[in-house]
Amino acid sequence: MLALTRKKGESIIIGDDIEITVLSVQGDQVKLGVRAPRSVPVHRREIYEQIQQANRESASSADLDTVKNLFKL
Repeated sequence: MLALTRKKGESIIIGDDIEITVLSVQGDQVKLGVRAPRSVPVHRREIYEQIQQANRESASSADLDTVKNLFKL
């Protein structure tokens, strides 16, 4: 893991098109701004994990025969 130190108003760049800016720091809470293309999903970790879990549950409960029938031509 890369650890960087930034002050309010300072940014880091990821790749060519993602910018993360420190908007404010209040106590132990840091507010970040993320500028990224719409095609790049940006989630808090806990939301991302919920999405992944829901996808796993959905995939495991899919009836294979029903899915096969959806793609018959």
